[in-house]
Amino acid sequence: MGAPPTRPADRAFTRPRRRPIAALAALVALLAVGAGVLVDLSTPTPRAADAPAGEFSAARAYRNVEVIAARPHVAGSEANDRVREHLVGVLRGLGLETEVQDAVAPEAGQLSGAAGGATVARVRNVVARLPGTDPTGKVFLVSHYDSVQTGAGGNDDAAGTSAVLEVARALSTGPRPRNDIVFVLTDAEEACLCGAAGFAADHPLAADGGVVLNLEARGSTGPVIMFETSRNNARLVDVFGRAAPHPVGTSFAVEIYRALPNDTDFTAFLDERFVGLNSAYIDGAAIYHTPLDVPARVDRGSLQMHGDNALGLAREFGRTDLGGLRSGHDATYFPVPGGLVRYPGWLTLPLAVAALLAVGALGVLLRRRARATAGTLAAGVGLTLVPIVVAPLGAWLLWAAVTTIRPGYADLLDPYRPGAYRLAVVALAAAVLCGWYALLRRRVGPAALAFGGLTWLALLGVLLAVFVPGGAYLTTLPALAGALAGFAALATRSDGPWPVVAVTLAGAVAVVVLLPPVVLLFPALGMGMGAVAALVAVLLGLAVLPVVDLLHPRAGGQRGLLALRARRLGVLPAGAAALAAVVLAGVGLAVDRFDAEHPVPTHLMYALDAGTGTATWLSREEKPQPWTDGYVDGTARVADDFPGLGGTGLRSGPAVAAPLPAPKVETLADTRTGDQRVLRVRVTPQRQVRLLTLHVDTTTATVRAATVAGRDVPVEPGDGRWGFGVVFHAPPPEGVEITLTLTSTGGPVNLRAMDASDGLSSVAGFRPRPTGVGVVGSHSSEMLAVARTYPL
Repeated sequence: MGAPPTRPADRAFTRPRRRPIAALAALVALLAVGAGVLVDLSTPTPRAADAPAGEFSAARAYRNVEVIAARPHVAGSEANDRVREHLVGVLRGLGLETEVQDAVAPEAGQLSGAAGGATVARVRNVVARLPGTDPTGKVFLVSHYDSVQTGAGGNDDAAGTSAVLEVARALSTGPRPRNDIVFVLTDAEEACLCGAAGFAADHPLAADGGVVLNLEARGSTGPVIMFETSRNNARLVDVFGRAAPHPVGTSFAVEIYRALPNDTDFTAFLDERFVGLNSAYIDGAAIYHTPLDVPARVDRGSLQMHGDNALGLAREFGRTDLGGLRSGHDATYFPVPGGLVRYPGWLTLPLAVAALLAVGALGVLLRRRARATAGTLAAGVGLTLVPIVVAPLGAWLLWAAVTTIRPGYADLLDPYRPGAYRLAVVALAAAVLCGWYALLRRRVGPAALAFGGLTWLALLGVLLAVFVPGGAYLTTLPALAGALAGFAALATRSDGPWPVVAVTLAGAVAVVVLLPPVVLLFPALGMGMGAVAALVAVLLGLAVLPVVDLLHPRAGGQRGLLALRARRLGVLPAGAAALAAVVLAGVGLAVDRFDAEHPVPTHLMYALDAGTGTATWLSREEKPQPWTDGYVDGTARVADDFPGLGGTGLRSGPAVAAPLPAPKVETLADTRTGDQRVLRVRVTPQRQVRLLTLHVDTTTATVRAATVAGRDVPVEPGDGRWGFGVVFHAPPPEGVEITLTLTSTGGPVNLRAMDASDGLSSVAGFRPRPTGVGVVGSHSSEMLAVARTYPL
């Protein structure tokens, strides 16, 4: 015999007698929890320069930011030399053992493989040590001091470097730590991570490994997020949770970053010798790697947060026995107001399964208590897919419309002033959810729709537990809390206060768990992927559906005009949210206009073939801005002429050939044994450049082995005519020796040499950018390349 018919009035978890008061109380409670979450994600008040000597002061650190980021200082430049001298002076002034590691080092990660093959650089790392009293290991505070060629690097990474200097000052004024503290300020991070790779591989202090704390920035403001860890991080995360004053970090972020093709200096330390944490602030990314990244754009609150966390962690790791920090598993963790929740990763799948079972049991109980039928429960599950799919799709379409109106956004990581756009996406997600709920609430029932939301949360939790374990908590915990709240609500009188209390508490859990990713995903992924934040916002809405239901008139019991009035009131939140989304998108377009302080990004390069005397303007803009359009008029594949530039489909246009010399290639030795040929050459720049490349024509020889400046480099031939090459960043004026072991075809071996400098103002035909037109954040922006083929 089936369950008795369900009256519409009885389909909800809660039926409080004083519905408006209950709705107001629940809403205020959730808003208060949300406010607490947002406050916890905010940056601290910066400390003044007269703060106690043992504390971190953003004002003191900022003085170093102003010196380091006074001008662009790419690796190998005179400006970088001056920055390095300043760093050495500061550290030696603190009484620390300080040296400069001068070496040729390979790249770490996969930053420049597309630029033509094996990558190395001449690096000069600044290394200082604070000896411990009874060391069990070493703690490394790492940041890079070089900048990109297009910007001074006020945030990336003068802020991190200055934070390390201020931490060094604070530590040197107090009692010495138990463990050695090593301050590593690396060179050539922007080019190839080569400084960190050279230190990790070759420096004696790195031989035994240790704990690495890397400080980065990919923006200009926002909370500092601990977004990457070494594997088996449970003990590290435990230290982070108790020692960092502002522990913002999630295991979900770690999972995302591990899946992305991104690298920082931390990549160089990801081997069995090291464990560690990688932190950065990432909001305000529109100025990343651009001329706008100057000291004045550094958020002192973000700088304070960076320093507070680095100092707290340095002190804790400085007194901890470092021998047992690598645990056997990763932790699941996420921020809550006042701290960091963490639990063993091995609990992830059992919790997810428990949540799914609890939701299933809730469905059974809903049928037995006549709050839903099998049909309405099935409908609730199936129909819940609608907002899960439609809200992200709507967010994507919204941003597509915005970028159609303002195409310059396509070359920005995020708009300059993204706040209104972010709120528009959240409002759109709310409109989709509220409209869906209002349309289906009376037909399917509040309890069945809430069950559908919990079911999808639980199912996603199981999927995440299997494939992305660090992110499973996002849906598992709200699903489990919602199921428990459902049991509590069904166990008491539905018209009393306790069901409202139960669903409000479950909603609070969902807000604490899901609101931080909604907030942090926007700057992490940019508006171009705002659909991801919209999806999480919808999941949050599904988790709080029983509270949302309180904002609607009681389900059922009305007839005629009363029923029509109830339906209209139910649609009102959806209409208001939809209107808000449109208005906020319009506000974003009105407020975030391109101007002198917020210029539209443009990309331009100049490439000269010194052998043929032909030159070309090149741009990576898919839809060139009007200023760029004055240089390029078609597309070109440049890999055959400029293999060091890599890539296909660049925009191109004819340019006047400048009287610039190509790098010189001279043969130092040439020996042959059978079909094997060993060729030793010197490649020497004939002007001041930041990189050299040498490529071998694979139709004339096959490379078997290669040595650059005495260092063996991997031989991984690529596609195309110039299948193997060497990229050398920050080359010395006297040039670079390269030894190639070849299998020759018997004729001359063709070598293609290229160098690159920065700045186009001296090139004939270049017109300065007008007001409101800026430079895109790219490692090839404003590049001037000169190449020539040498048959040997």
